[in-house]
Amino acid sequence: MFDQEKAIAEIVARHDAEFPKESTGPSGPRSDAGTQRTRLNAYKHGLTGQIHLLTAAEQTAFDGHCKAICEALAPVGALEIDIAQAIAEGRWRLKRARAIETSIFAAGQLGLLDFPVAAATTEDPAQLLLEDTLLQARTWLAKNDNFLLLALYEQRINRTIERNMAELRTLRAERKAARDQALEEALLLSQLAQSKGKKYDPAADFPHQILGTDSVFSPAAISLLIARTQRLNEARDYAKTRVNPKSGRQMPAAA
Repeated sequence: MFDQEKAIAEIVARHDAEFPKESTGPSGPRSDAGTQRTRLNAYKHGLTGQIHLLTAAEQTAFDGHCKAICEALAPVGALEIDIAQAIAEGRWRLKRARAIETSIFAAGQLGLLDFPVAAATTEDPAQLLLEDTLLQARTWLAKNDNFLLLALYEQRINRTIERNMAELRTLRAERKAARDQALEEALLLSQLAQSKGKKYDPAADFPHQILGTDSVFSPAAISLLIARTQRLNEARDYAKTRVNPKSGRQMPAAA
């Protein structure tokens, strides 16, 4: 016979097990100062958080690392700079993950994990290498969960870096295409102005975001590009109609 009260009691018990009641003990700090003081209590490895807890020496190394990466990426504009910084921080996290992995193996070598490490009883290099390999294997088995978690973090960090790099490349390509088009138009407009005996200023036709501090848009640089383009056109025409000096016969046009 169906026991309704027993069934209800079982359902309530399962609910209480899955959704325990809030503790009636201390609820933690409520003031702003207390919250700020305890909000980093769970900090362990710094691989996934957005806050960097660094010593003075680590901060110097971190700043130098980010500066070098950003300089190598050469971002232009606030958005590219933000993405470059994210890439630099991601690569810093990868370095940190590798350092943690190395530290775990070192702890195993020093006997700081949950298994004893016997002192070396031989000086035979081959035997020492074998013992070291076995010790690394014991370290891996003892801290297998940690190594798997590190691998998972590294995969996530690498994927984030790849996405940021792809976005940065897209922004660069768009910026370069806009710049190349603007330069082509500036050359044509400058030649038109010269044909009318006027001076040409690209700033009148193109926004500062495109011109920026690029010296290629200066009047002198544009004049040089026009002259170079004209010489290249003359060279191409000459290559099509050049004459063989030995035979006096016209050479075929270049393919």
